[in-house]
Amino acid sequence: MAPRNIYLAFATAVLLGFSVPGLAAFEPLPLVAPAPADNPTTAAKVTLGKQLFFDPRLSIDGTVSCNSCHDVTGNGTDSRSVSVGVDGQVGVRSAPTIWNAAFLSSQFWDGRAPTLEEQAKGPILNPIEMGMPHQEATAQRIREIPGYRQQFAAIFGGKDPVTLDNIAKALASYERTLITPNSPFDQYLRGDKTALSSEAVAGMKEFENLGCARCHRGPALAGPANMPTGEVFYQWFPAFASRYDQEFNLKEDLGYNETKSPRPHTGKWRVPTLRNIALTAPYFHNGSVKTLEKAVQVMAKAQLNREINDRQIAILVAFLTSLTGEFTLQTTPQLPAASDQPVNVTTKH
Repeated sequence: MAPRNIYLAFATAVLLGFSVPGLAAFEPLPLVAPAPADNPTTAAKVTLGKQLFFDPRLSIDGTVSCNSCHDVTGNGTDSRSVSVGVDGQVGVRSAPTIWNAAFLSSQFWDGRAPTLEEQAKGPILNPIEMGMPHQEATAQRIREIPGYRQQFAAIFGGKDPVTLDNIAKALASYERTLITPNSPFDQYLRGDKTALSSEAVAGMKEFENLGCARCHRGPALAGPANMPTGEVFYQWFPAFASRYDQEFNLKEDLGYNETKSPRPHTGKWRVPTLRNIALTAPYFHNGSVKTLEKAVQVMAKAQLNREINDRQIAILVAFLTSLTGEFTLQTTPQLPAASDQPVNVTTKH
């Protein structure tokens, strides 16, 4: 069975209520994110990636940066229901937090990007988000900035170091430093049993009893901890029909698009992280739910076919709030000065 199908089979077992042996239970968030062999993390690369992350010149009109939608001076999102790109264009999905994204085995709500490097390219070339028309136009924009040209040469070497692939490598290197460790939950898992309130402990037990932990487990609470990079732990959402389907337009967007399938939109979504979930409202792929309390209620019905009471909601929220970690202060970096010569970005390639 192919790895992707293995995880689909696991998700099926979850929805049917079967137990799945051999998977890691809750784990503390690691302090360092692993880097791929072809993109080792270095201090210089992280510095370059941070500059690029904050630089709106990566967008066609110089108005949108990565940080515009994934604000690392805050919760790693733009706190909108859906994001706004160049020319005020509005997307269809909420921006997921970039904090701790390094611990996900795949990226985007639908898991279509296997790595942070691949994810970094998507918004840059998306006509609604950052609007760059093609890869060479992006490289050309950055290549015309002397400071960047010098940094890329020093870090990547070669005849033409400024490429979209290397831009993505730098961005991903920076993003792998965006970790929020030492939440009360992490402290509890490491042995400090006073780190969680009695309500949070009750909520953790309820989280397991209801079956939430069958999907939300591992260090990021986003699926099995040992999933290979690029494999996707999907869940069908919503798994059960309910009044919330219409109230929150849960079926308007059907998630992962299998382009070779006769029914390409599958209704499958990558299991999202719950780290810092108390800070990242609004919730779900379309940002349709404004509060964590309501999100918990909707998930219980839509995924587990359970109606939960106010007490259950309160203790679950107490547990989820304990997943808020420590944020490293991110300041806006100084960006390289633009070239004196105008940059002409072609619209065809």
